[in-house]
This record gives sequence, C-alpha cells and structure tokens, in this order.
Amino acid sequence: MPRVVPEVTDDAPNELFDLEIRLLLEAVYLRYHHDFRDYALSSMRRRMRHAMARFGCERLSDLQHRLLHEPGLFAQALQYFTVQVSDMFRDPLYFQALREHAVPVLRTYPSIKLWIAGCSTGEEVWSLAILLAEEGLLERSLIYATDINPESLRIAEAGAFALDRVAQFSRNYLAAGGRASLSDYYTSGYGGVVFDRRLKRQIVFADHSLATDQVFSEVHLVSCRNVLIYFNRELQDRAVGLFRDALVHRGFLGLGSKESLQLGPHATEFEPCVPEQRLYRKVAA
Repeated sequence: MPRVVPEVTDDAPNELFDLEIRLLLEAVYLRYHHDFRDYALSSMRRRMRHAMARFGCERLSDLQHRLLHEPGLFAQALQYFTVQVSDMFRDPLYFQALREHAVPVLRTYPSIKLWIAGCSTGEEVWSLAILLAEEGLLERSLIYATDINPESLRIAEAGAFALDRVAQFSRNYLAAGGRASLSDYYTSGYGGVVFDRRLKRQIVFADHSLATDQVFSEVHLVSCRNVLIYFNRELQDRAVGLFRDALVHRGFLGLGSKESLQLGPHATEFEPCVPEQRLYRKVAA
C-alpha cells in the first residue's frame, strides 16, 4: 500500500520549505538590504505561499530566482513580506486611553514628537492626527510615520481610502471618543475619500526598518501596534530597545492588543499605564 503523504497547510511546519525560506530571506537581505531574517517563521510560511501563487511559482526556489533577477518584481513582492492590515481608530479603547492618559501629559510640553513605527498604509497615522487636532495639540506636534514598504508609505501619505471602508472608520472614531463627525476631516468623490491636507502638515513619512536602522529622533510617544507579533523574540527585543532609546523621560509606548513587554529583557524599563490597552510609560533611569 502506498504511503499517504499528509497535506501541508499554509502555516504547517515543513523542514525543507522552512530551509528554503531562510535561504530566500538571506538572499533578499544580501541583494536588497531588506532584513526579514528575524520575522516569525509561521507567518512567513503563509506569506511566501501567497507570493508563490501570485507570481506563478511552483517552488520557492523559483520565486527566489525571480526576486534576485527582477528588481521590479521584488518591489511588487514586498507587499507579501509585510502585513498590510489596519483600520482608522482600530481598537477604539486604545485611542480613548491616549486621550485620557497620554494627552494630559503631552499637553505640558511646548512641542511634541510622536513616532508611529510600522505605519503600513497610514490609517493609524491619520487617526492620531485627528485625535491631536481635536485636543488642540496638532499644531505643535510632529508625527513621524515610518515603514519599510515604499508602496505602503505612498498610500499612507496620499491619505486616500476606499469609500466602502469609511462606515467602519466612522464607527471606530465615535467609539474612540471622537468629538465631531469623521466626515469633517475628509472630502469624498469617485468612490473614495481623501483626508484633509491640513492634517498632513505635521506628518513626516519616512523609510525606517526596525530590523536594521537606529533611533532617529527623541519622541514623547511611540505607537507600534500589531507589528511585534510578526517578529521573533530577538527582533522584538531589538525593536523595544529602539523605542526605549527614542523615548523621552516618562514617554509613552503603545503596543498591539496581543503584544506585551512582560517576558522581554526591557520589561523593567516600562511600567503599565493602561495595561488592558497595552499603553506603557518609560521608567525613570
């Protein structure tokens, strides 16, 4: 009787496939200087299989060959190396926590710098700009919005989103303590909406990698939500170390709902501010 080979699902471990992933990520690092080598392998399995299907590659080695020899293809495939999932005012209680606990402290500074690390396509960037505007802080704020994906940064900077997403955006905005109507901040037309350019004046969009780059500014708030879950432990620790070094004395750090500092080496360098919303403050040295 022939041996039955079990089907390998998208996230099932496979020793040879995992080896090919590691070889591909090493090759991408050497060729393009994008470092995904410390991204969580379970997530990378799914993404690489989706990329293989998208570009018609039967084997991962075929995809690697094309990525190394076709720079234009790599620019397209970069969407599969990073996760592009977001909403405006996602997890509304997080933004409520910012209003109630971070804003009163930020108000005491003559100027404010904020860093949204891994900003993806910009939904959180525009959400935070609106929150700061409603709190009367936007004009003295500078928001650094960073990501490694040039296409995501382009979309984020445009501030344009599909009209069918706006109803959810609006529900989130109101649940987050919004003080007006979200429609006050955008214009609509041609099946989409574009957010007010006045919000953009205080935003700087920039390429920055948590895997390879260093701290670039002293900031009062770092918001990096639902990014660390795609890193392995070593890269998580590196990223949190960057946030620690970037934050001013008693600065704020916001993480995603499934992320925590409890088990990492930097756990004692932060204290919970609103633990259920993963909002922390840097402990005094």
